[in-house]
Amino acid sequence: MQIDLISFLYAFGLTILAGISTAFGAFLAFFKMKDESRVLSFGLGFSGGVMIYLSFVEILPKSIEHFSRSCSDTYSNIFGVICFFVGMLIAFGIDFLIPKDVNPHELKSQNEVYCELANKKQYISSNKHIQRTAIFTAIAITIHNFPEGFATFVSALDNFVFGLSIAIAVAIHNIPEGLAVSLPIYYATGDKKQALKLTLLSGLAEPLGAIIGYFMLAPLLGDYTLAIGFGIIAGIMVFISIDSLLPASKLSTKGHESVIGVMFGMVIMAISLILLS
Repeated sequence: MQIDLISFLYAFGLTILAGISTAFGAFLAFFKMKDESRVLSFGLGFSGGVMIYLSFVEILPKSIEHFSRSCSDTYSNIFGVICFFVGMLIAFGIDFLIPKDVNPHELKSQNEVYCELANKKQYISSNKHIQRTAIFTAIAITIHNFPEGFATFVSALDNFVFGLSIAIAVAIHNIPEGLAVSLPIYYATGDKKQALKLTLLSGLAEPLGAIIGYFMLAPLLGDYTLAIGFGIIAGIMVFISIDSLLPASKLSTKGHESVIGVMFGMVIMAISLILLS
């Protein structure tokens, strides 16, 4: 797979933009909003809808398409589906290895955060505990965002428009993730800079993951590796949506904001894909 400098820079730029969108989530944590639980529920549902729609309509078919260049239609579908479920298993493994209390995909409502902080005054006042939490949080979000950065980068290298659609989905997903990461840190420390710093670290893990992944796998990039990669990416994105985004969205409110958010997310993603095609 021949890659020119312009394509490389475009792909890397998309990865950076997708990554730093976590900062928007961090800023949201610093402001009080009317009916914020309903807004959070809609936002999480919206993010889940975007990622699920994109995975099934665009990314998984892309995996099957690349397999079909070397295999029959039957085997292409089989291999694509296998890679999809491998991606889900990888995401499950990552979540299993990371402690629940510092896992950025274990999203919590503000009420849960307030209760935890009220019961842990000694924890809040201890710099050592805060530093320990910050270190583990940084490790957790870095591990989670490495695959997303590589996915955006490789997709853009293969097809810039395709990569742009994934970058949009990842960016939207990173906003509530940024909120989930910054909110506990901010209410625990009262330090906006600390919360913003760790949240931005989450975003910077994406271009870092793109570069490391690229230089490790660049000699192997081809139809088979892209096919396998896209299938795994689709599985990871669907797992994140059904394991964390949608359950957290439903828990944030008792109304229908979650479902409405999912539908709006799918509609917006569908329109964007049509406009980009």
